[in-house]
Amino acid sequence: MLCSIKHCTLKKIIMGKFVISKSRLNNQYYFNLKASNGESILSSEGYTTNQSCKVGIESVRSNSPYDSRYDKKIASNGNYYFTLLATNGQVIGKSEMYSSSQGRDSGIASVKVNAPSASIEDNS
Repeated sequence: MLCSIKHCTLKKIIMGKFVISKSRLNNQYYFNLKASNGESILSSEGYTTNQSCKVGIESVRSNSPYDSRYDKKIASNGNYYFTLLATNGQVIGKSEMYSSSQGRDSGIASVKVNAPSASIEDNS
């Protein structure tokens, strides 16, 4: 049976992913949340173990849906960015720099969409 456009829709769903890497300089683990287009939208602090890095990812997943967890900021050079905070107020991720507040807000929206169901690619 053929499917007509009126009666069914085929969606190609491409979600973001968390990419874990290990620094050769300081032996720490980091993650980047990448959107479906491959651009990094959130970066972590350094973690001493792979497991603690994965705990950080879970914290991003659980905190990313809530507006109150985002701290919108302006850098000294006038660019815009945001941090994502855990329930205890600790920074669990920092965005890239944006040239406008609208770009920053789009970055926040992208984290909200991508983080909760993003896969993990461990390159450490």
